[in-house]
Amino acid sequence: MPRARPTKTYRHAARAVAPQDQGSDSPSVSGFTIVPLAVIFISALLGSFAWKTNPSSLPLPSSASSVSAELPPVTSTGISPIFRIEIQYWADSISRWAAASQLDPNLVATIMQIESCGDPRARSSAGAMGLFQVMPFHFYAVDDPYNPDTNAARGLAYLVKSLATAGGDARLAMAGYNGGIGVIGRSEWNWSAQTKRYVQYGAPIYEDAKNGGNPSTALDQWYENYGASLCRQAHQRLGLP
Repeated sequence: MPRARPTKTYRHAARAVAPQDQGSDSPSVSGFTIVPLAVIFISALLGSFAWKTNPSSLPLPSSASSVSAELPPVTSTGISPIFRIEIQYWADSISRWAAASQLDPNLVATIMQIESCGDPRARSSAGAMGLFQVMPFHFYAVDDPYNPDTNAARGLAYLVKSLATAGGDARLAMAGYNGGIGVIGRSEWNWSAQTKRYVQYGAPIYEDAKNGGNPSTALDQWYENYGASLCRQAHQRLGLP
């Protein structure tokens, strides 16, 4: 996920609605107070419902669904066996999240592989959180950033927008996911070293996953050079044997 606030992001300003006071302590109610109290009671119920509703259960922002027609067709419903065991742990969830976002599950798995290696509690020095390393400003005020469904919804909404901006080019979309969507229109010479590395490994990993390559040399190189400690942490966190 971009380490600095991108030019265009899904920034959410939703605020929770606090429940109102319900009724009074008086044991009797006159006819003149029934209607006002009924209004207060109904408002309290609505406020309580709004407070308890978890935005992670809501559909993706309308802007995400509006660009779905620009995305390449999804050709897979599962993830490739090239991904590490920590990612395979999330295979069913990845397929579900990808279907909801109209994304290729292998692309989703590639992003998770590089971002967190499947550690739902991963946190970067820049403040990115969870499975998809989502920056704080992408969440609702009442979101739990480490809830896998919430983290996936916010992260993949940004990936959808990045992929649409890139005209369906997964490589450029990965650059946008890491460095901010604004980098997609820039010369690659101007990309940060981190974004260049992200694409250097991410693009061939995704190609291997898409094309049935097994094993993936790119994934092995990423693991040896950058991912070993990240994946060990994820392995332990998930309680894998």
